[in-house]
Amino acid sequence: MIHSADIREWRNRDVIDPKGRKIGALEAVYVDTTTDAPAMATVRTGLPTRQRLVFVPLDEATLGPGYVKVAHSRGQVKKAPSIGVDDVLPVEQEEVIFKHYDRPYEPGAERGRRLARR
Repeated sequence: MIHSADIREWRNRDVIDPKGRKIGALEAVYVDTTTDAPAMATVRTGLPTRQRLVFVPLDEATLGPGYVKVAHSRGQVKKAPSIGVDDVLPVEQEEVIFKHYDRPYEPGAERGRRLARR
């Protein structure tokens, strides 16, 4: 189980897939607003002049020295919905991210955000 107390230390760690292939660098962790548990991460990918942030679930992730291993292939993560490196996730796009990974989606309290950046 990943504990939210340590998530600030994860920034810039390599994110790797189950086969150990590097996907990118961890940019931020998003917690589930109903449980405060880490739910998704954004991973910085692309060329230095054309970087973007893609989302990946953390529910089956494992931490190692200098890396976070996620349960999804590099190809699936790189095809995930993305935002610009300086953008904010629109609440309307949350459901699209969950559907990309075949995850059920429920809006947060009062039909608000399900994901909050930490």
